[in-house]
Amino acid sequence: MTLMKESFHGALPPSSEVARADMANTREKREVLLQSAMRTGAVVPRKRAVGRLVMHSMAMFGREFCYAVEAAFVTPVLLSVGLPKSLYSLVWLISPILGFVLQPVVGSASDHCSCRWGRRRPYILGLGIVMLLGMALYLNGDVMVSAFIGERNKQRTWAIVITMLGVVLFDFAADFIDGPIKAYLFDVCSHQDKEKGLHYHALFTGLGGALGYLTGAVDWGQTVLGYSLPSEFQVIFFFAAFVFLICLTVHLRSIPEVPLSYEDEETKFLLEVTESYKYSSIEEEIKNGCLKSTYTEIKAAAKPGECAVTSRAEEQRQMTLKSLLKTLLSMPSHYRYLCVSHLFGWMAFLSNMLFFTDFMGQVVYQGSPYAPHNSTLYLTYRTGVEVGCWGLCINAISSSVYSYVQNILLPYIGLKGLYFIGYLLFGLGTGLIGLFPNVYSTLALCSLFGIMSSTLYTVPFQLIAEYHREEESLKLQDGEQAGEHGRGKGIDCAALTCMVQLAQIILGVGLGLLVGVAGSVVTVISASTVALIGCFFVAFCVRYVE
Repeated sequence: MTLMKESFHGALPPSSEVARADMANTREKREVLLQSAMRTGAVVPRKRAVGRLVMHSMAMFGREFCYAVEAAFVTPVLLSVGLPKSLYSLVWLISPILGFVLQPVVGSASDHCSCRWGRRRPYILGLGIVMLLGMALYLNGDVMVSAFIGERNKQRTWAIVITMLGVVLFDFAADFIDGPIKAYLFDVCSHQDKEKGLHYHALFTGLGGALGYLTGAVDWGQTVLGYSLPSEFQVIFFFAAFVFLICLTVHLRSIPEVPLSYEDEETKFLLEVTESYKYSSIEEEIKNGCLKSTYTEIKAAAKPGECAVTSRAEEQRQMTLKSLLKTLLSMPSHYRYLCVSHLFGWMAFLSNMLFFTDFMGQVVYQGSPYAPHNSTLYLTYRTGVEVGCWGLCINAISSSVYSYVQNILLPYIGLKGLYFIGYLLFGLGTGLIGLFPNVYSTLALCSLFGIMSSTLYTVPFQLIAEYHREEESLKLQDGEQAGEHGRGKGIDCAALTCMVQLAQIILGVGLGLLVGVAGSVVTVISASTVALIGCFFVAFCVRYVE
């Protein structure tokens, strides 16, 4: 059949009809999109590239790097400035007490933050600066005091004060920053990307810790920097600050946040209803004039007294400490059970990790920290401490490897299986170390510490994401807006992170007395017991979303 030019044109609809059809389809898509935004209160974030998730995880790398530096050097620093033993417990208790009290406040405040830069990133930046300040004070406090105070007695007093202040500030900010980082991830990622992001967090947490421990193991006094700077502590501060600043900058530039409220209502609307597959930024959309007609049409069609954009500024002003406490107490029971299981996990993990190098020196190597410094017993103890540091490095590397293995295991055993296995292997491993203290078997079993570490950093937060996903689905079915409930992701992440501080408080008050009476062996036995109790709690009390 031959199709003539005239018949071909006749077979096509007029161009005006095509244009009208396209406009109708576009209008229909806009209406569906608006209805979705009005019904759910939010649009599901688009899929994030792996590179963006890796950039987001760099904050955990820098944080853990600095944590490892603190673990390696804070005790020598405190001893070098002459801190009395009676003040040791005070140093380790102030920070977790502050964190336990203030963490939910900061989490709720970030849920209601109306900064144009986003809800979470202002808090992450502020806490990062406090971390750097604390690290600068406890690693350089002695040098700073010597530069300004000449009298010997005053130097010692102020050096202790400055160093203690630095340790408290660093621990406070480093513990605090985890909650906003997790909430930031949950805000900007789809459900599948949240799971990927948490695994990348665990991976880079382990890598950062391993590199930090290796950095502390280097004898920097024999390097060019060691000769140029007053002491090894300043060299370590230079590296730690440099690494953390780079990681924090990359993290803050990783994924743009959608601000909670805008002075420009049009800009806010476009942020909320732009299609999830768009790759250009919202600012570019506005500059290019895209979607302005959408806003104009819908605003003109809006019913009186009805607004497509809901401002939460009034909610932020009404948020008080009283309502915050009410929100925490009204958390559903499955959230509370998850917090209790998280508390068991961190009590077990910290009771082992805080005293592990001392356990290696005193129990495994049979040395003594109280012997004269030139004696064989003390040198043997120091050897055990150094080997213990290598064990912690094995733990960090194992944590990174297991974070990848979790992705493989998750489809087969689910979150419940991952949670249970993490607690069970850690409980069995620490129990074997306490019953059979041998150098090689202890180092081999240190790999199980990494499994527990990776579990604590991923599974509870994945469950929080599952809970929120389920709640939003139920609200969608009931025709409610997803943002109507007063409790946000920030305060739930903060509640989980509070369990870390509570575990530190409990251990600081109780475990120190037990160690003084029974020795360091009680730490690994306690860790094993608490972890095995946590196994049953994880299996029978924690709720898992099917």
